[in-house]
Amino acid sequence: MKTEKTVFILASKSPRRKTILENLGINFNIYPSNIKEFHDGRLEPDKLVVQLSCQKARDVAIQFPEKIVIGADTLVVLDGKILGKPTDKNHAAEMLMELSGQTHTVITGVTLIQLSKEAEMSFFERTEVTFFELSKEQIDSYIESNSPLDKAGGYGIQDWEAHFVKCFSGCHDNVVGFPTNKFKEVLSEPRFKETFDVDNWFGKEWESA
Repeated sequence: MKTEKTVFILASKSPRRKTILENLGINFNIYPSNIKEFHDGRLEPDKLVVQLSCQKARDVAIQFPEKIVIGADTLVVLDGKILGKPTDKNHAAEMLMELSGQTHTVITGVTLIQLSKEAEMSFFERTEVTFFELSKEQIDSYIESNSPLDKAGGYGIQDWEAHFVKCFSGCHDNVVGFPTNKFKEVLSEPRFKETFDVDNWFGKEWESA
């Protein structure tokens, strides 16, 4: 259910996150964060992805203290190794070869901030993804026909050419870049309504879903 008043600001230029939030039917504007991401190797992936989402949200929240700013970040983790966004096509190919035939974890961290209420809430979601064994030809074909450089792990599960994904366990949207189910769950909790200054904008259909 949409309202006339814009409640949220998405601190991301990701077209995939934009589409996911639009599909949820919420009213939001987009003002991407300009922070330079720094992966602190001392942090566990769960904590790192939340830290990055928090940095993005805080960066934009300063400009919109009355709004609820959403920051999000997604990482791919394989055997404890963090795979972020590839630097070039060769790097993307190396990542996909590492993921070939393996099960990895996709973690998305989300932070909600409303400075006028001194309100802040963070959470993360995990999804396990398993790849088929990939040939060099399959990897090269995928990279040439897609845009892997803005995707953690060098791939997008939503790409129709991504037939190398054998199966996954958990939230599909989380792998795309935003944990829809967890987001709806958090926003339906009493503590969210008590913490943030917002009407019951999300509609009763979420509560019964």
